[in-house]
Amino acid sequence: MPGFFSGKKIVVTGGAGFLGSFVVEKLREHGAENVVVPRRRDYDLTRREAAALLYADAQPDILFHLAATVGGIGANRANPGRFFYENMAMGLHIIDEGHRYGGLAKMIIVGTTCSYPKHTPTPFRETDLWNGYPEETNAPYGIAKKALLVQAQAYRQQFGLNAIYLIPVNLYGPGDNFDPESSHVIPALIRKCVEAVERGAAEVVCWGDGTPSREFLYVEDCARGLVAAGERYDGPEPVNLGSGREIRMTELAALIANLTGFNGRLCWDTRFPNGQPQRCLDAERAERAFGFRATTPLRDGLRLTIDWYQQKTRRALPPRIQTEGN
Repeated sequence: MPGFFSGKKIVVTGGAGFLGSFVVEKLREHGAENVVVPRRRDYDLTRREAAALLYADAQPDILFHLAATVGGIGANRANPGRFFYENMAMGLHIIDEGHRYGGLAKMIIVGTTCSYPKHTPTPFRETDLWNGYPEETNAPYGIAKKALLVQAQAYRQQFGLNAIYLIPVNLYGPGDNFDPESSHVIPALIRKCVEAVERGAAEVVCWGDGTPSREFLYVEDCARGLVAAGERYDGPEPVNLGSGREIRMTELAALIANLTGFNGRLCWDTRFPNGQPQRCLDAERAERAFGFRATTPLRDGLRLTIDWYQQKTRRALPPRIQTEGN
């Protein structure tokens, strides 16, 4: 739909973060000339009045809600209350004030695979979301984000708010969070292996026992999917965004070791949790609804991510808990 975003005012909460920066770039590639990226110092969305002020100042036609307080298993275990409150509060205020603002043509909300039940059969289908409780280490975060789906559907039903809800699988890519206290598995393993090569270390310690499996989506592919949904999808049902390729943690660690040149031992420390046993999404709804299909092979995406990390991030690491642009 050429020119869909042209002439529209667009707000991207979290637009300065990892995923958000790619979404902003894709929007501009699709003709968006007026994209506003609010910053937390100006609009702390955990406060209702800040969300109301954002709508009053920006007057958006379209809003992408990507802002989130995120982290890996360790960060989720250390901050369950903060992760629940901040993610719940930001979404609650953005959706409610968006309805009150009245000038919003569309809202695109980004959820999380952490919302799926711990023992969901793979591939995860959107209809599985309510079939059990999420994996315990990230349940507060996952439940807070899933509640926004309920709110969006309720506001659509009662107030006619055109809010859609997308669920990306685990993301990775250039610009990811590489802090060892809060990073997800791919940047954590990349950093460990790169530093092990630099030190000449004989081993790298990995969390858990290596048996869980995950699906990963290259961040630029995800951004493309979100923009495509913004153009072409207006339904009430949640939509998965994934690559359709699953890999066991032992295989992932070995692949990253190979790509970084680490030739030592990979040691699995079972004192640390595995997280969800499996995570792989059924992305057929996304392909049917707005033509999305991931195109970046995992090896290629990892190579790009490793190159970026080695060239750009060795001197300036992200904060311990990454707040995605808000």
